[in-house]
Amino acid sequence: MARSTPNQYPVSLTPDQRDRLERLTRTGAAPVSKVRHARVLLLSDGARAGGRLTRDRIADVLGMHVNTVDRLRKRFVLEGEEPALNRKVRAEPPTPAKIDGRAEAHLVATCCSAAPAGHARWTLSLLAGELKRRGLVTSVSIETVRQALKKTRCSRGGSSAGASRSGSRRGS
Repeated sequence: MARSTPNQYPVSLTPDQRDRLERLTRTGAAPVSKVRHARVLLLSDGARAGGRLTRDRIADVLGMHVNTVDRLRKRFVLEGEEPALNRKVRAEPPTPAKIDGRAEAHLVATCCSAAPAGHARWTLSLLAGELKRRGLVTSVSIETVRQALKKTRCSRGGSSAGASRSGSRRGS
């Protein structure tokens, strides 16, 4: 069995923190990852009834890697309870948006204009091709165009913006 490295970040929970974490692990109303993080902190607590467990023992009990246990302890000691329980929020999305505000404005204007010759209305493929032709995007899928149009009230050439007719009907 491998020896556990010394605990560089000892966890000391206050009674209030311990109560909150125990309630979190027992109610079942929180995400599983948050519950597992709370259990790591509870098992790492120096004032625990059975004593603090080693990182290897905690990793075995909870079925996670020892590095995860170390990272959670470190985050708790340096940043506090909330950052240790929750994931970090991304500063920006993993991939930048293909259609920015300028391209979206051109898309809506194009969509609301007359359809090209030989077509009754703008299709998503035609709109994607038009954005590429104008040099607003290098490449774009029809799904991206659909999602951009969905955020607006623009129709692709039909008389209404929705699936049902707007306004009052006879007999209503």
